Amino acid sequence: MLNMFDSDRLMDRSGLSFQDMNCNLAAVSKQPKGIMKEVKEVVRLARKFNDTVVRPQALEMDRKIHRDPDYLPWEWVKAANEFGFYTLWIPKMFGGKGYSFSSMAYFAEELASCCLGMANLISVHYLGLATLTATWNLPLALKLCKEAVEGEKSGVPCLFDFAITEPAAGTDIADTHLVDKGSVALQAVRVEGGYTVNGTKIFISNGHFSTWHIVMGYEDLKRPADTFIFFALKSDTKGFSLGRKEKKMGQKACPASELIFHDCFVPDDQVCIDARQTRGMSRSHREIYQIIFDSICSSSKAGVCAFSAGVARGVYEKTLEHTANTRVGGSLMMNLEWVQARLADMLRNVAVTRLLYSEVNFANGMYGLNKMLQVKPAYYLYKYLPAPLVAKISAPIVNSSLCLWLTRKIQLDWKKDEELQRTTGWASIAKFTGSDAAMENCRIGLDLMGQEGLRNENAIEKFLRDSKLLQIYEGTNELNRLEAFKCVIGRNRFEITMFEDR
Repeated sequence: MLNMFDSDRLMDRSGLSFQDMNCNLAAVSKQPKGIMKEVKEVVRLARKFNDTVVRPQALEMDRKIHRDPDYLPWEWVKAANEFGFYTLWIPKMFGGKGYSFSSMAYFAEELASCCLGMANLISVHYLGLATLTATWNLPLALKLCKEAVEGEKSGVPCLFDFAITEPAAGTDIADTHLVDKGSVALQAVRVEGGYTVNGTKIFISNGHFSTWHIVMGYEDLKRPADTFIFFALKSDTKGFSLGRKEKKMGQKACPASELIFHDCFVPDDQVCIDARQTRGMSRSHREIYQIIFDSICSSSKAGVCAFSAGVARGVYEKTLEHTANTRVGGSLMMNLEWVQARLADMLRNVAVTRLLYSEVNFANGMYGLNKMLQVKPAYYLYKYLPAPLVAKISAPIVNSSLCLWLTRKIQLDWKKDEELQRTTGWASIAKFTGSDAAMENCRIGLDLMGQEGLRNENAIEKFLRDSKLLQIYEGTNELNRLEAFKCVIGRNRFEITMFEDR
């Protein structure tokens, strides 16, 4: 009998396999049930944080940064650190609390339903960790995560960020077909014992708050996809400096920073991955470039979709409250059928967006970055053993050259193309669908609330400003539509050429 969960042979007429379209069903028997309990725990934490820290301050914080664009809300970063949010999803083997990465999306939705800037202050830290994880340099990850754990204990937050965007290169960096046509400029020149780095990164979320920057550079600017390098650079490195803080329309609490590198030396033990480390693999360095980015984006775009669900829900809740307390022609707005129909549209947008990021979570748990720690034996072993014991046992294994080699072979060399495309395709669909749905809810909310929706104290206009950026970062929605076509519709079925001039 055909086992539909173990084979891609069960296809529909469009050529999509059962696994492509039903990651949730495939995950039912394979993913740990304990993740559901974790989701409930982190959502409760997020609601408590919203009620005690964010909701009482969100609108005033937005106005404060509008009046003084250079203001940095360190008090929010420190409050998140006191709640333990910067180590909550660090694996126990690295000294953290070891919550499943799949639970983070639900946490992010809850925070975003109150303030998207605050949600980003926490989530970007884990984008840096996800990037480091995608290179599978576990010894370096252990080093940085230990500092994050110490930062929580000392009360001095140690955050990570991911520095990719440059003045003349943004969305195009995430694809090998596009990056070679772009204008990348951050160069890493090989010297004895490491690299010397020069260049600039812009629009780096949390740049002004981060202790460690996970940076992408290139040895040969004319062949970036073939010579890429990821490295970790500490903010006190000689030659590194922070430039301007962007004056953004929305998500003001999370700074978008300029990072300047002038003859910065990066020692070999801070190089996440480079061409020297991928020698001997069956895949080329260029192919590994795409695998790493696909892995990162499959995780980060699920996060953007979760943000979108939060915004869509926040606007829906505000609008629902308004229609329940506003009369038109002697009747409550909520009792008018046309209003009920629009509220139903808003709820649909919330529901569909949540279902989409959940599906990406299932895909990542089955095939992506989350897979290794969500295999049932590993999950329950790490869950129930004390964190200090796990860290003590894991440290010598993680720091071994055999572990580094084997992990990279499994994750970079032996990873199946269809698994990468499945997670990437779903993540792209979730990203553009969710962010468009969030914007639609903002428009519906403004339509129903009228001029009241434009008043800052009613929060709808802030949600609108915050949500516009969702359609832009982590790849513009236009590029994500092309990515979805490439990974889902066009995969191995049609003679297509992506991203070529025609």
